[in-house]
Amino acid sequence: MSDAQQVLAESARRRTFAVISHPDAGKSTLTEALALHAEVIDSAGAVHGKSGRKGVTSDWMEMERSRGISVSSAVLQFAYRDQVINLLDTPGHGDFSEDTYRVLTAVDAAVMLLDAAKGLEPQTLKLFDVCRSRGVPVITFVNKWDRPGREALELLDEVEQTIGLRPMPLTWPVGIAGQFRGLVERETGAYTAFTRAAGGATKATATAVDATTIAAQEPEFWRTAQDELGLLDEIGQTWDEKDFLSGIATPVLFGSALSNIGVARLLDTLVDLAPAPAARADVEGHDRPLDAPTSGMVFKVQAGMDKAHRDRMAFLRLCSGRFERGMILTHAATGKPFATKYAQSVFGNERTTVEEAFPGDIVGLVNATALKPGDTLYASGPVEFPTIPAFAPEHFAVVRCKDAGKTKQFRKGIEQLGTEAVIQVLRSDLRGDQAPVLAAVGPLQFDVVSARLETEFGAPVTMDRLPYKEARLTDAEAFQVLSAQSETEVLRRDTDGAYLALFSNKWRMDIVMRKYPDLRLDAMPAGTSTG
Repeated sequence: MSDAQQVLAESARRRTFAVISHPDAGKSTLTEALALHAEVIDSAGAVHGKSGRKGVTSDWMEMERSRGISVSSAVLQFAYRDQVINLLDTPGHGDFSEDTYRVLTAVDAAVMLLDAAKGLEPQTLKLFDVCRSRGVPVITFVNKWDRPGREALELLDEVEQTIGLRPMPLTWPVGIAGQFRGLVERETGAYTAFTRAAGGATKATATAVDATTIAAQEPEFWRTAQDELGLLDEIGQTWDEKDFLSGIATPVLFGSALSNIGVARLLDTLVDLAPAPAARADVEGHDRPLDAPTSGMVFKVQAGMDKAHRDRMAFLRLCSGRFERGMILTHAATGKPFATKYAQSVFGNERTTVEEAFPGDIVGLVNATALKPGDTLYASGPVEFPTIPAFAPEHFAVVRCKDAGKTKQFRKGIEQLGTEAVIQVLRSDLRGDQAPVLAAVGPLQFDVVSARLETEFGAPVTMDRLPYKEARLTDAEAFQVLSAQSETEVLRRDTDGAYLALFSNKWRMDIVMRKYPDLRLDAMPAGTSTG
């Protein structure tokens, strides 16, 4: 087999996807349940809800474990059915929507998790819009069906009416939410009953039951399910691969991540239906073939994952070619060589050395101090993939080190967190380096920064909130004019040197724009924070 043939064969085995949803819909629980059913862990970490849960595999930060939410994306790579699964768990709070957006640039499909009781929520809607804009096909999993909730048909109608995505149920529940009895396979009519394991820590027992038996045991629920299935057939909500891949329809499955019900079916669906990696467009709009020389895009940089070494890892989505540990790649932004001696495969906060990888894989590059999200690396045949935009910040604070003796650690920490894109760091000559301004999509980002500065860099800080609500990209020519306006401030962003004009409110910004119509005041991409 030639190198090109091997690359194409191996990439066809990859499934790279993210799990997205509104907070508390069960993303991290589902992530663990998928790993459990792939038999790469022995027991799930979510037990009896957040108050008593152990730290899930994908939640490795202390803040995540103590608060019971995901505040950083995580990668779990494992094998299942001769396929290589790259599962990306996204942050569980709208304040970290920038991190979620970066993850969605690196995947080929997404699992949209819906709470059976709540259905589509604001964060879910906004994340789906990102999937739609990027052409990422979506599989829907209706979670928590073993708890009281809404009617199945009502949820499907909400999906179609609200986001214009035609539901195509692959499984159908017998029993209303909270009185769950089992699942029917749409295609075959086969019925499976489930017995939940104690605490939901291990797989639920699945038992095939013939239609005659379940009809006698649960006549009302069975009759209702058959009527609903007949209605779905009449209105044409049946499987269509073309519509799924084109992003106008979504396969739907029902279950419970906490009880591990329907999870195995979801995992098989991802292997069978989710697309394998495809050629990726570069900045000029040209598709980079899978068998072209090695290239990849950095979508995330994270430090502090290994407390023993305090190293920094860049997550690289392989886009083309065969990656080999130790190969020298070129950093597209600088033209400088980048050595990949310390390349690793990641499973939560656990790591193993990776010798080779193929398109669709996520490779962790250790001690990647020169890399930032959006950077491109390539072996030969220069290429650069589109950068990842920074979202429009809505919250601002001045940060200062409490201890003057920790100034060096403070500066290092601020620089690192800014490069990781944990926060946007803004500076001005007026405020000086001792008092940078932090710009965030959501206020919880400030808590992460404070915690990490103290725990990782030994530099506790104070933060004073600033009264700005609007931010626009501007330029050096507008600096003098804007700096003279009241309730306005112009700062420069650390990562790229861009000027950001901050306004106390939209009314004040509109006044300036009317007074100086020729000034550059460009809107930035909106985040998905609901705070």
